[in-house]
Order: sequence, then structure tokens, then C-alpha cells
Amino acid sequence: MTHNYILADRQELTAYALQSLLKQNEKNILMKATDKAGLIELLKAHPTAIVVLDFTLFDFPDGDSLLITSERFSEVRWVLLSDELTRDFLRKIIYSSLAFSVVFKDESLHTVCEALKSAESGSRFISQRATETVLAKSRDEEEPAVLTATETEIAKAIAQGKTTKEIAAERFSSVHTITTHRKNIFRKLGVNTAHEVVRYALRAGWIDASDFYI
Repeated sequence: MTHNYILADRQELTAYALQSLLKQNEKNILMKATDKAGLIELLKAHPTAIVVLDFTLFDFPDGDSLLITSERFSEVRWVLLSDELTRDFLRKIIYSSLAFSVVFKDESLHTVCEALKSAESGSRFISQRATETVLAKSRDEEEPAVLTATETEIAKAIAQGKTTKEIAAERFSSVHTITTHRKNIFRKLGVNTAHEVVRYALRAGWIDASDFYI
């Protein structure tokens, strides 16, 4: 059976690995979206596609925006494949829609394949790690997140709309180092996207609203 796949992942290595995996079935049709606007255009042309999405690296501002898109294209199946997703985000997505499967990039190849097969069959797959994240106790009573000086500077650069490559070049660091800092910032703040980093920073008074944008 032919399946239309849309890869919505800006991480080149992951996108290449997924393409290699999906091409094992010669009937699969593979497309790639680099931003939300491009993804919407592809979904208009392929309203029953399977979208493999790294939410943390894409330009959806929040979970509500993703859910609105899924409601607009109600026959699309989604496989969320990211490094890390917050408990509150996963709860919102999983409890709001049956269209989403969830698996993390550091899980086994077998687990990733199970998620893809489930999407192809019209069912959803929630990995063990995702399930444990959803069932984890609330962090509401924990101490507020504290970023290091370096992480704060990188958070400000993210708020300015700079890419990981641009930040790495400015700081004379490797892309891998900045990516690691980015993951740590997201984890400490309990957010999934750059938009949420900016909103958190504004609320905390770390940055001036006149100098940064969401």
C-alpha cells in the first residue's frame, strides 16, 4: 500500500535517516517541509498524509497551534519525533486528539518503526518513555528554573530569532554545543519551542519586550 509521508524535521541527519528508513518500502512517497507554511501547502495537496514532525525544531508556536492544524486536516496522522517534549505539552496533545503518535529520537529503531507502522494502520502509538513522561508527577512545587549565564545569553539569542548555526558562529562554538545548551534551556524551563522560551523570559524579566519578539 502506498503511503504519503511528509518529513517536517529541520535536523538534516535525522531527516536523512528517516528518508532512508521510509524508502525501504518503494511504494512510500516522501516529501519534506521546512516550515509551517510549506507543511500546510503539502497537506492541502495530500490531506491523508502521515506527518513525521520534530515539534521542538519546527515553527509551531505552541501545542494549540498544532492541534488547530490537525483539526483542519482531520485525516492526517502525526508522528511526533523529538529529542524531548514536556509533560504538559504531551498531556494536551495526547488527551486532545487520537491522531498523534509519540516517540523520542533516542529510543530504539524498533520503537520508531512501531510508531510509523501504527500511523500507517490508522492507530496511534505512545512510546513507553512518552507514557512515563505523561504520568510523571507535576513539577509545580519544584524550585524555579535557573539558567547559567551562558544559557541566558543563548536564550536571548534565540529570542532574537537567531539560528543555532548563527549562535554557534557568534560564540565560536560548535553547532553540537549550542544544540546541547538549547536542549538544556528547554528542559529547565519546561518548554518545547523558541516561542515559549521568549514568553518565559519576558515573564521572568530576563529580557526587555522592546528588544525582543515572539
